[in-house]
Parts: sequence; structure tokens; C-alpha cells
Amino acid sequence: MTMDRLLSQEITDLARRVVEENAKAGRTIAVAESCTGGLVAAALTEIAGSSSVLDRGFVTYSNDSKMQTLDVASDIIETFGAVSIACVWAMANGALHKSKADVAVAISGVAGPGGGTKLKPVGTVVFARAIRGAESEPEGELKNFGEGTRAEIRHQATVCALELLLP
Repeated sequence: MTMDRLLSQEITDLARRVVEENAKAGRTIAVAESCTGGLVAAALTEIAGSSSVLDRGFVTYSNDSKMQTLDVASDIIETFGAVSIACVWAMANGALHKSKADVAVAISGVAGPGGGTKLKPVGTVVFARAIRGAESEPEGELKNFGEGTRAEIRHQATVCALELLLP
């Protein structure tokens, strides 16, 4: 069996842009992933030369791992939930503090098919970007990708996260 691509052409092309444009800008990146389970890091490492840009990736799927690995405060998860701007903002900042990266993106969501609620239905994904040295308001967004399949939701979340990594 011969494979030349692990992920979709769309994701591979976007990952190539992220690597090339961040390399040109002299920027390193880190990712903190929950519902994407490492897909963003996998996309970046598909690109030759990504080691000059990607410092590290964190897959923090459970709430405990978010707290232990990225120092997300338990009261953030208890108050707002893991699928919240507050949580991904804390994850992105935790990724910055635990790495040498210049920018970090965090992702958390409900990929389905179960786990959705009335307030956070399946397809709800939140993103945050933190930039080292930038004293700014939390930079995050909530998207609802609809009731697609688990694979479709994770694909769309990966694309969105990669777009947030563009300089």
C-alpha cells in the first residue's frame, strides 16, 4: 500500500502555509488540542521542515489532563466547562508557558455523536490563540459546525485551528 498523504489535501495545503509563513516570520508555535486529538500537530508534522516552526503539541483530552498538563484552573472547568472560551484561553496560555513557542492555539469541543447539550450541542467547538508578550484581551471564538459526523466536525476544527496559526 502506497500512501503519499495522511490527511486531506485541504488540511495538508493549509498546514504547508502555516509552516512556510511562520518560518518566514521567524515564529514558533504550540498547539493544545482536545477534540481534535492531535490532528493539528499531525497536519503540521506532515510538512517537511515543520521542526523549525512547531515547538510542541499537547493533547489534553480529559479535564484532569487540562488541569495537570496546562495548569487550567479547576474552577474554570467547574464554572464554564471544558468547551468554553475561558477554558481554551487558559489552555492556550498554558501551552505558551510550558513551551518556547511565540504563539499557541487551543481547541476544545463536542465532536459527537454523543455528549452534546442544549447549550453546547454536538458540533460546538471553541478556539483561542495566545501570543507571547502580547498583553491582550482573551482572543477566542465559538463555532458551531452543525450536526455533521465526528470526522467532519474534527476536520473543520482542524482547519479553523490551522487558520488561527497563520501570521
